[in-house]
Amino acid sequence: MGNVFPRIYDIAMKPLEVTRFKKVRTELIRNAQGNVLEIGSGTGINFPYYRQAKHVTAIEPNPEMSRRATRRGRNAHVPITLYEASAESLPFADHTFDTVISTLVFCTIPNPLRALKEIQRVSKPNATLLFFEHVKLEQPGFAKAQDLINPIWEKVCDGCQLNRNTLSLIINSGICVEEIEPLYGGLFLSIIGRKLEHEKTNYTSLGNGFPTRCMREK
Repeated sequence: MGNVFPRIYDIAMKPLEVTRFKKVRTELIRNAQGNVLEIGSGTGINFPYYRQAKHVTAIEPNPEMSRRATRRGRNAHVPITLYEASAESLPFADHTFDTVISTLVFCTIPNPLRALKEIQRVSKPNATLLFFEHVKLEQPGFAKAQDLINPIWEKVCDGCQLNRNTLSLIINSGICVEEIEPLYGGLFLSIIGRKLEHEKTNYTSLGNGFPTRCMREK
């Protein structure tokens, strides 16, 4: 990962962060309670929003991003510990965290399914799993445009995959998806999920173009 992208990230994202994204982060992170793991904390943009967590453990593989997150971590309302680590190989014991959160990260993880399995490994049974991600659009014309743009987008945006179907990856990993909120015509999704332990998962239609809802079945 290069050093240029971390330096411009906050500036490039500011127009979105001061408008709709601020509200999304506030509402999603309100669900982060207990011992929290944040995947890909970047420059620490989420840190000011934590209020209910007991402690936040944040991982970020890019050292330049982590350095920029340090000040936000010191000024946060809850204690935050930063680790330089990748989502595909989390340096934590099984069943450690009450909540895991990832925002605008799964587009860049090289092996997202492995990362989702790792998240479930380190989560406690019934842990809350929170995601805010951009995804491949359902409309064929827009989806094709994403496919065409992606090779250039990936180079400019530090490996970001514009056309990744993250919702399908989350569902296929075995996570119970309980709530989905679409934003910007479905380009972004706010997702609340849960780790189910020793239960089967049955999926039914959510409607509005979203394929499934997880229902517990003993």
